[in-house]
Amino acid sequence: MIIDDGMLFRAAGEKDAATLAKLYDQAARWMLDQGIDQWKPGDKDAEHFRARMRDGEVWLAEDADGRLVGAYELWWSDEDAWGVQPPVAGYVHRLMVDRKAAQPGAGMRILEHAEYRIARTGRERARLDCVSTNPRLLTYYRSAGYRVVGEFPSKEAKDGRVYGVILLERRLDV
Repeated sequence: MIIDDGMLFRAAGEKDAATLAKLYDQAARWMLDQGIDQWKPGDKDAEHFRARMRDGEVWLAEDADGRLVGAYELWWSDEDAWGVQPPVAGYVHRLMVDRKAAQPGAGMRILEHAEYRIARTGRERARLDCVSTNPRLLTYYRSAGYRVVGEFPSKEAKDGRVYGVILLERRLDV
């Protein structure tokens, strides 16, 4: 467990998968309420998070009382969006914050934890993507020091829907 400014980080385990799916649905509903067309409630179930735990890392952020305030996935490759790449980056996905439990700035603290995890492996870049129709999220990531390095206009969702994503990265101190 890593303690960072009153936020506790721990690797997710099998028992956390259903909680992660619930947090995802909550974040997806918040996005829809804000007019952001990105995530859909029900798109990521507990099995999705179990698979991510097997293939990469999933981290939970809790407050000092043990309440879940957010989570994220960390992948070591993302060929669907970035193509085949040398092992110089970690890929942050599903950065989620519980809007009712988290303090202001929690999302940035969680993103910083992901960057810390990536840098600890000796990889020099943190990468992520966001749907090209979400300017608010693009602005958020740019304010965190990420720069646009490309766009992938035809990413395909599980349901066959095609959408564009903006590719962003940030150099890390390793």
